[in-house]
Amino acid sequence: MIEINSYTTVKRRERVPHEIFAHYWRDVHGPLCSRLAGLGLYIQHHFNRNQDAHLWPLAEGVQEIAGYELDGGVEIGFLSASEQERFKKASPILFSDEQNMFEETLAYDLPQGSRTLVNRLRDETYNGPDRFDRMHVHFSPRASLEQLHAYLSNDLAPALSKADEVVKLVLHPCSAFDNDGAHPPAPDVAHTATPVRSQLAMLEIAFENPLARRRFFESPTFLNTLSAQAENINQLKAFAVSGLYTYVRDGKLTTAGLRGSRAAELIDYLGAVNQLSPEVEKLLLTGAS
Repeated sequence: MIEINSYTTVKRRERVPHEIFAHYWRDVHGPLCSRLAGLGLYIQHHFNRNQDAHLWPLAEGVQEIAGYELDGGVEIGFLSASEQERFKKASPILFSDEQNMFEETLAYDLPQGSRTLVNRLRDETYNGPDRFDRMHVHFSPRASLEQLHAYLSNDLAPALSKADEVVKLVLHPCSAFDNDGAHPPAPDVAHTATPVRSQLAMLEIAFENPLARRRFFESPTFLNTLSAQAENINQLKAFAVSGLYTYVRDGKLTTAGLRGSRAAELIDYLGAVNQLSPEVEKLLLTGAS
């Protein structure tokens, strides 16, 4: 059971082509992170900057967060505080790798954890391009962050999760980001939030396809939330998800965590069950047959 959660936003270096960035993050950085001691949960959500313009309709008075572009979000979790401490002690080797592809990373604590209201996707250990129409929406508060959390948890998220079109909905109610400089020692990687980005709450929502999403946004279920959205949300930004890659779940390595994401895709595609045998896993983990 994950007790300590965080949600990290990532932005690639502009001169690193997106395809190279995505492959390096999946197949080099991902397995490195997943092998560190103490890690209980590790999921990469890759974002697509070129998705269509109808991701989340703005209520009257709500603005889009200007100049806010990301290439992904990361869920990190630990089974206990002691396991988190083990990870921190082992993590310098990970943070030294961030400079190769990240321009910026911001890690938001989730003191109450993440809250899944509905999930009909069976994607707990999914690895690959997203088969569904999924997005992450980042909200900034009209008043206080606490009020926004209460609104999302008690009103908006429960209302949306009841819609037939919504096949997954997860809340990530983040603590305020502190620009105190006490962040991972990643050389030449920025860890400073703008005022609007220092107070955010994140929501993951998924639909079967874009048509289902567009129908949902035209439905009374969504339209009836707009006035309350305007009262509680000041700005927001929606990010389309292109891929979902799970490396560690409940303290256990997935095939992606052990082998790399694309290798895991090939094993799954070809049904190479021999590659999942204990003997092969031991060889890869220890170098001994």
